[in-house]
Amino acid sequence: MANPRLPYRFSDSGPALKPAAAGRVLVHLVVNVEHWVFDAAMPRTIITPPHGKETVPDVPNFSWADYGMRAGLPRLLRAITERGLTASTSINAGVIEAYPQAAEAMLKAGWEFIGHGVHQKTQNAAGDEGALVQQSLDILQRFTGQATRGWLSPGLRETHDTPDILKAHGVQYVCDWVVDDVPQWMQTKHGALLSVPYNLEVNDSIIYAIEKHDSEQMFERTVRTLRLFERESLHHPRVFAIGLHPHLIGVPHRFESFERMLDALMASPAVGFVQGRDIYDWYAAQVPAP
Repeated sequence: MANPRLPYRFSDSGPALKPAAAGRVLVHLVVNVEHWVFDAAMPRTIITPPHGKETVPDVPNFSWADYGMRAGLPRLLRAITERGLTASTSINAGVIEAYPQAAEAMLKAGWEFIGHGVHQKTQNAAGDEGALVQQSLDILQRFTGQATRGWLSPGLRETHDTPDILKAHGVQYVCDWVVDDVPQWMQTKHGALLSVPYNLEVNDSIIYAIEKHDSEQMFERTVRTLRLFERESLHHPRVFAIGLHPHLIGVPHRFESFERMLDALMASPAVGFVQGRDIYDWYAAQVPAP
C-alpha cells in the first residue's frame, strides 16, 4: 500500500454513513493548548535572533506563546462558550501544572481533553515513546477523572511505532493522519485505531505562522470549505476539523474574523459542533472496528 496504515480508497467509496444527530457537517474545533519550556529552544518562532544565533532562554518567542495562554485562550473560551458551542483541546499534559487556570477553565467548559504529549516537542525526540504516552495519559486522567480517548501528536509528527503504542495504551482515535474528510480505521499491531480527520488547510498555524497570510484568510477558507461540504454532505457526511492556537487566532487583529467564522458556521443548517469522542462514537456505531 502507498500508505502503510490506511488502505487507499476514494473518500465517498467507503461505507455508507448516516448523518450524525448533530448534523451532516460535523465541525470539530480543536484548540491546541501547549507548554513551551522556557529553558529550551522554542518549537516555532515569530522573530529571528540577531545575527541568526539562537538563544536560550528565547524571551520574545516564548512570550509569543505565553501571550496566547494569558490573553488569547480566555478570548477563545469566551467566544465559544457564549455561543453555546463545544470544542476539544489537544493539550500538552504539562499545561496542567504550568497553566492551572487554563486547564481548570477548559475542564469547566466541558471541552474534551485530547492527548498531545507532555511538552511541545515531537515524539521523534522523546526517547522512550511509550513512557511519554503513558505519562501524558496518566496526568490527563488524574486531572479530568476519565480516560483520554484521543491523541494528536505535537506537530503531527510520529515515529514508525506511534499508532501501535497509542493503541496499546488504550487510545481509541488519532488525529495525525490528515488524509480524508471522514474517519477510517487504521491498522496497528494491537487492533484497529480510528483515524479522525484533522486539517492542515483550515488551521491557523499553517495560515498565519507558516504561510503568513492576512487576518481574513482563516475566515475565507472556512466559508469556502463549508460551501463545498454543504453540497457534498447531501450524499456523504463530512468532518470539518479546525485547528486553533491561542497565540495565533487569539490575537486582537484576527479575533473579530474568528468570531465571524463561528457565526457563519452556526448559520448553516448542515452544521453540528462536536468533540472528537462524538465523531468516534458516531462512526464506530455504523462501521465497527475490523
